Parts: sequence; C-alpha cells; structure tokens
Amino acid sequence: MAESKLAVGFVGVGLMGHGMARNILAAGHPLTVIAHRNRAPVEDLVARGAREAQSLEELAAGSHVIFICAPGSPQVEAIVEGLWEGLREGAVVVDCSTSDPASSARLAERLAARGVGFADAPLGGTPVQAEEGRLHTMVGATDEVFSRIEPVIATWAERIVHIGGPGDGHRMKLINNFLSLGYAAIYAEALTLAAKVGLGPKKVDSVLRGSRMDCGFYQTFMGYIIEGNRESHKFTLANAYKDLRYLESMANAAGVANPVGNAAKNNFALAVSAGGDGPKDYVPHLVEYVGRLNGATFSPGKE
Repeated sequence: MAESKLAVGFVGVGLMGHGMARNILAAGHPLTVIAHRNRAPVEDLVARGAREAQSLEELAAGSHVIFICAPGSPQVEAIVEGLWEGLREGAVVVDCSTSDPASSARLAERLAARGVGFADAPLGGTPVQAEEGRLHTMVGATDEVFSRIEPVIATWAERIVHIGGPGDGHRMKLINNFLSLGYAAIYAEALTLAAKVGLGPKKVDSVLRGSRMDCGFYQTFMGYIIEGNRESHKFTLANAYKDLRYLESMANAAGVANPVGNAAKNNFALAVSAGGDGPKDYVPHLVEYVGRLNGATFSPGKE
C-alpha cells in the first residue's frame, strides 16, 4: 500500500484527537477509531467514512500506524497492552500524549522486540488548530520510522520537528510545557499582585499587549480574564500538574535542580487540590485560584 494510503488507527479522539483524526481521514487514509466515554466524536468520524472498532486488538489488526492521544503514561501503557495481540509486524505506534520519557523508552524497547516501531509525537497547539490541521509536533523516532509516519503526521501538523530518537519528543515537550506553564504561574501571580495594589487585569493588559512581553500563549491565557472566555485555552489544570510532575521526574533523573519548575508545579497542585481538578478547569483559570489564596477576586470579562 502506498505511504499516502497507510491504514491508520486512532485511540483518543477527544479535544485534540478528533481534529487530527478528521484531517487524516480527509487526506484519504483508511481510518479506524474506537469509542471511550464520549461517543459524539466517534459518530462524527464514522459519518465521514471512518470505521469503528469494538476492541483495541481489532483496531491494531487493521492498522499500519496507530496514534494514541491519552492523558498520560499510565493510560498509554494500558492502551498498548490492549493493542498488543492485534499488532502487526512492521506497524508503528505513535504516542501523541505528553508522557513520561522513561515510560516511552521502555515501550519503544518492548515494541521493537515485537517488530513494531514506536514514535513519540507530542502536540503543540489548541483544539482549534487540530481541527484546522495546524498543530506543531516534536517527534522522537528512528530515521526509518520517522520517514514512514511523516506523511501521515503532515495531514494534521503544519510544523514537524524530528527532534531525536524515541523518548526525545516527550523530553522536548516537557521542556516546552515547563516554559508555557511557568508563564501561566507568573501571569496568575502577577495579576493577583496587580489586583491587590489596585491595578485590574485590563490595566495590566493595556501595557503588556503588543509589547515584547506579548505572545500567543499570553493572549490565550488572558482570553479568560479579559474576555470571559472560559475555553480560551482548553488544557486542564490537572494535565498541567501532571506534566510538571513528569518534568520533576525527568530533572531528578538528570540530577538537575529545578526550583522554578517545582514552584510552578506547586501553583497547579494548589489549584487542583482546591477544586480545579475537573474536565473543564483550564490553565487560564489558575488566576482565580491564586487570587483566592491571596484575597483577590476577579470578574472575568468585566474588569
């Protein structure tokens, strides 16, 4: 079968996965999906021509490339177990989650012994960009595996960086998320301090927007507190906390002190433990939890 028509399986057609899977399907790849809790995205993809598998083993048996979008390493490891008996020799498993690099390295070794390739291709971007096929990804894979999967990844990513071997994509993703989530922690604390000294979010934004301190992440973060858009950046506080725990583990393994990373992690830990652990508690909402701890209240979209 030509590379452009590789049969693709997709596990995890949620916020990011639905758009990715839809673009794979639109590019002409036979696509097999599987339902988890929410059937709506699966039914949409089936209506567009995808096939629904009844088990992970069935999905694996019909796929040359299998993408996984899951919350983290424990879920990815469980999904690979479910795929295991159906995996065909020469297939490739691509983990698009933000996972623990140590877990990724173990999976890559285990799959290689089975004659199955592994790549980690964590994502940069938003669900809107996923739907538009404009995500960014940093891929950890051997050269041979990367050459096979790159045309499929190109259906949903406008920027693809082959960063290194298996596990390196997840290592780079943790560095990337350390930077973005570190900004989130700084923004939340800065807005809280500003509020306590009489400067509301709109005054802060009037100085920062368009300045050297402005960036895409700043704009989506501020989309909540300035515009009142609860879904301006749909990445959960719980996932942010998980990613910063993975960062801490990676730093520990490398023998690197990461006090700034731990400070950011603790901000998210406090927010999650204070009730921000839901599926619609997103990173920009961190400002409300930090504010509440310090006696500052916000009225998103009104100040």
